[in-house]
Amino acid sequence: MDLHLITGGAGFVAVNLARRLLARGDAVLALDDLSRGRRELVAEFERHEHFTFRQVDCSNLDELSTAIDEAGSQVAHVWHMAANSDIPAGVADPRIDRDRTFQTTFAVLEAMRRHQIPELHFASSSAIYGDMGDCEIHEDIGPLQPISNYGAMKLASEAQIRAAVEAFLPRADIFRFPNVIGVPATHGVIFDFVHKLRATPDRLVVLGDGTQQKAYLHVDDLIDAMLHVSGLDGRYKVFNIGPKDEGVTVRMIAETVRNRVSPGAEIVFGQGNRGWVGDVPRFRYSTRRLADSGWAPRLDSSQAVMRAVDEIARAELKD
Repeated sequence: MDLHLITGGAGFVAVNLARRLLARGDAVLALDDLSRGRRELVAEFERHEHFTFRQVDCSNLDELSTAIDEAGSQVAHVWHMAANSDIPAGVADPRIDRDRTFQTTFAVLEAMRRHQIPELHFASSSAIYGDMGDCEIHEDIGPLQPISNYGAMKLASEAQIRAAVEAFLPRADIFRFPNVIGVPATHGVIFDFVHKLRATPDRLVVLGDGTQQKAYLHVDDLIDAMLHVSGLDGRYKVFNIGPKDEGVTVRMIAETVRNRVSPGAEIVFGQGNRGWVGDVPRFRYSTRRLADSGWAPRLDSSQAVMRAVDEIARAELKD
């Protein structure tokens, strides 16, 4: 039985990962400062003998090291999920992404060096690429020009991890996420639309003109892909993770949420094809490398959106 440390352990993706690791017989140490994560999301694990939660600032090396020392056994894997997930907040105050996205990575790597933890699995993002327009984005494309502080700090984190692999770290996997959806949702376009319609059932206001088009992956497929990559050989591996299609529009998502939550609501679109500063209106995400490794998602973007809309509506509206 391996012990897996998950930073950002009370977040959306981390909770799904913890559930899968526990189900296959591993132990989990989840750490989160609860600035974005929610304590109630890990409540289902609290009686599990192989699950431990600690409220820890993962950007603080001393706090991180203390939690590892108190774990009771050697950590075999670190799944580094801690990051600022509020991109507009990071635009307004760049220190948020510096501290919660990059500094957590720096501290995690130092803790891994200190405690001789051999394997890192890092949640990166398609935001590192910036706005590539209609180019198909593969893992070796460049130059990388992120247009949000979040993307910049994820890219800086990748660079720091690559240097660590050269210096002391035996193994690292880099997962470049697309838009990940499902439950328990804490943020994101579907979550926001559901809450907007709960507040104003007759009207849904959408940021941007609805033409933004992106790939969406259900969290169940994401966890499958991460575990698949973690089982592949290689000291340093980088993978785009996503569906095979070119995505769906914000208009499609708005209409799907409206039809599920409040069928009579008017959808009011904004101007331009960017919802906020740092928003990439369209990208074509190549997952050929992942497919060649033997993995494929079960759901395409449209199917993932339809499933997630129903899941999030059920969870948030309690229907």
